[in-house]
Amino acid sequence: MTTGPGRRVAVRVPATSANLGPGFDTLGLALSVYDELVVEQLDDGLLEIEVEGEGAADVPRDASHLVVRAMAHTYASVGRALPGLRLTAHNVIPHGRGMGSSGAAVVAGILAAKGLLEGEVTFSDVDLLRLATEMEGHPDNVAPGLFGGLTIAWMDAEGPQHKQLIVHRGVSPLVFVPSFTMSTAVARSLQPLQVPREDAVFNVSRSALLIAAMTQSPELLMAATEDKLHQNYRAQAMPETDRLVRALRAEGYAAVVSGAGPSVLVLADGPGQRLAAADLMASVVDTPWQALMLAVDVKGGTVKIAEGSA
Repeated sequence: MTTGPGRRVAVRVPATSANLGPGFDTLGLALSVYDELVVEQLDDGLLEIEVEGEGAADVPRDASHLVVRAMAHTYASVGRALPGLRLTAHNVIPHGRGMGSSGAAVVAGILAAKGLLEGEVTFSDVDLLRLATEMEGHPDNVAPGLFGGLTIAWMDAEGPQHKQLIVHRGVSPLVFVPSFTMSTAVARSLQPLQVPREDAVFNVSRSALLIAAMTQSPELLMAATEDKLHQNYRAQAMPETDRLVRALRAEGYAAVVSGAGPSVLVLADGPGQRLAAADLMASVVDTPWQALMLAVDVKGGTVKIAEGSA
């Protein structure tokens, strides 16, 4: 099959939860909630965008759409101009809730571009992560979105890097999603530029422990999800989130703020604990929250040639 007008690709990208408590800007987990889109290449100069689901009333329908911007960035990286496009998106990942919706849009655009250019240009995993990090600013959300599972992401002289890990089958994610949103930029602005040395050492120990808890020893999740670097500083902007996290942890549930919030991630040790945590949530919050009983996504983002391609 040759590239050109009429070629269509289907993309599927999971939600993600970053930080996982102590792993600030480093750890991320792919979750079984997905945005899906179909992108068809049109004649140059044309751009058609249809969006349903989350954010349908708010996202732009022009070249400023984040998926389109990510595609343009990917094409430009190989010296190509973005062709005409028809983008049809079905969004399920909640927006502004700390579940990686912007990272998912970036990953979706990059994978869509990869699919349309297949046969002419080859992108390695290193290329994909670099392009996504250039767009998103941090690799902690885009790495699990691209590759699935639990990921450790870091930067070195050669750019963003990642390591994917297999999560222990006893870990059962539960996400509580509120009706209100939180700006990542605002959340970050509440953190100090410097922290006490003992707090930094505390988080180093917990981050190391969290890798063991997530991959081998889920019984250590309570201790492993303790944090002193970011959640307390952001609590003033999300009082109900903070109250829920504290109430859950007081009852022995490994609860953390999901990403920049305001959603709450619980890393339960089985389905029964998730149900009990959901019951507790209902007695703590004052506004509507949704409980999502999820699995760890192990595939990450996928792209394939859609049926009906020319």
